[in-house]
Amino acid sequence: MELYLVIAFIAFMAGFIQGLSGFGSVLLSLPLLAVFINIKTVIPLVALYGVILTIVLIFQLWPFIEMKKIVPLVIGAAAGIPPGVLFLKKMDTGVIQFIVGVVLVLFSLYSLFLKPPDRTISERWGPVFGFIGGCLGGAITATGPPVIVYTSLQSWNKNTIKATLQGFFLFSGILVVVSHAISGVTTWTVVRFFLVSLPLLVAGTYAGSFFYGKVEEEGYKRIIYSVLAMLGIFMIVKATGIYP
Repeated sequence: MELYLVIAFIAFMAGFIQGLSGFGSVLLSLPLLAVFINIKTVIPLVALYGVILTIVLIFQLWPFIEMKKIVPLVIGAAAGIPPGVLFLKKMDTGVIQFIVGVVLVLFSLYSLFLKPPDRTISERWGPVFGFIGGCLGGAITATGPPVIVYTSLQSWNKNTIKATLQGFFLFSGILVVVSHAISGVTTWTVVRFFLVSLPLLVAGTYAGSFFYGKVEEEGYKRIIYSVLAMLGIFMIVKATGIYP
């Protein structure tokens, strides 16, 4: 019983951070859950969390969903996944993960503390960043960081940024969940933990979204960069073998 309560609480916090920033639930939930349950159970459980979180947020942000912004990212990611899988077979993924982590930390710190002038890049770069995300997804299951960086470099308002991220995450999340189900990774134990923690997962998402509504545009950008920096640190730690 205590184990279920702990998992439900972690699910609430994962939902909260996703509701607040639009991403980052894995950053919190994966290492904490792995303390209490087997990592082979944690990975498909966190993937299920991700899909539910994005669905909830898409409903909340539906007026701001623009398929013309999401589709180029998805097309790029779909094209990038096969090369990423090839990298997985041929290269040291730990090195890739370490480099990406360092880049994320440096980019986030630069954006947070050096107060650079407003930077924007053309939406034509969407497929390129999606492709990079697909490559990283196929190699180290990290599709999100390049797309998060891309959206942060657009002149969109915070609702458009968050909505675009959810559209992209729904695509990548469904691919992961389906692959887990087909391969048999998603066991009845995973499903049981998921169902028990689902109510608090959704409640946490709404709680995070409530505070998100109180944040100004500039404040939201700072939240993005802060969570992105933590994500980079998490990737560095995983790459160095400190965390399995």
